[in-house]
Amino acid sequence: MFSFHVFEHQLARGFQNRFSTQYRCYSVSMLAGPNDRSDVEKGGKIIMPPSALDQLSRLNITYPMLFKLTNKNSDRMTHCGVLEFVADEGICYLPHWMMQNLLLEEGGLVQVESVNLMVATYSKFQPQSPDFLDITNPKAVLENALRNFACLTTGDVIAINYNEKIYELRVMETKPDKAVSIIECDMNVDFDAPLGYKEPERRPNHQDEPTEEETDPSSYADMDTGFRLCSGDSTQLHHADNGFPSCCVSNVSSHRGIPNYDFKIGRITFIRNSRPQPKKIVDDDDAMNRFIAFSGQGQSLRKKGRKP
Repeated sequence: MFSFHVFEHQLARGFQNRFSTQYRCYSVSMLAGPNDRSDVEKGGKIIMPPSALDQLSRLNITYPMLFKLTNKNSDRMTHCGVLEFVADEGICYLPHWMMQNLLLEEGGLVQVESVNLMVATYSKFQPQSPDFLDITNPKAVLENALRNFACLTTGDVIAINYNEKIYELRVMETKPDKAVSIIECDMNVDFDAPLGYKEPERRPNHQDEPTEEETDPSSYADMDTGFRLCSGDSTQLHHADNGFPSCCVSNVSSHRGIPNYDFKIGRITFIRNSRPQPKKIVDDDDAMNRFIAFSGQGQSLRKKGRKP
C-alpha cells in the first residue's frame, strides 16, 4: 500500500513537470511592434507569452527548452525551440514555413508540449528546387542557417534564407531519432538530389568504330576529285583583317595521285615521291657538254686579199 502511494506521487510529479497548453497561432508578420521580426522567419523558433515562461520556471524543465507542436485537426506535428516570451496571452507566433507543415491557418489552435530530444548525429536534406545547386558551398550555407534552429523533425520542409532568396529543404532522415536536437552538436550532413533535377546526358568519349566501307583502302580511289579548298599546286596561307586565316588557291589540280592500297588503320607510312627529271633538262645538259668556248667562225668587215 505504501509503494502504491509512492508510485502515485512520482506519477503525479511527472505530470506536473510536463508543460502542455494550447495557443492561438499567428505568423510573425502579424506580431505588433515597431521592430522588424523577420529574423524569426529565418529559423525554427517560436515566440510565446510571458505566462509560459512563468509556468516553465516553476517546473523542472531541462534546458534548452524544446517543444512539440501538434495540430490535432490534421494530425500533423513538428518540433521547435523558443526565441522570446513577448507574445500576447493565449497567442504564439510561428514562422510561416512551420505553419505550412502543420496545415495551420491564422488563428488556428496548436498544442504546445515540452519535450526532451536526443542530440543529432546525422541528417539528410533534399532541396525542393534545382536552384539550390547554384550555391557555391551549400553545406556551409546550411550550417550557417541551422544556427537559428533548435531541432529537426523528419518529414518537415524547412526554409532558409540566403542571398535574399528563400530555399526550401525537406528533412529526409535524422539520427538517432526522427526528432533530434541540433544545439551544440557534431552532426554529419548529407544531401539528396534536388526535386525535379535531371542529370545531363553523357556522351560516349570513344568514337564509333568505322565500318568496312570506311576501312576499305580501295574506296579512297573512288573519292571525289573535284575542287578542294587549299588543295592546289600553289597555295598561300595568310591572315585576313579579322585575324582568322584564309586560303588563296591558284592552279588547282584535280589529280589525287595513286592511293596506298597497303594502308592499315593505326599505322603511319611516310612515302617519298621521286619524280624523274624532265627530258628537256637532260637535253640541255648534253648541249652544255658539247659546247666549246670560242669555237665560232666569226665575221669580219675586211675582205681578204685587198690592201688599203
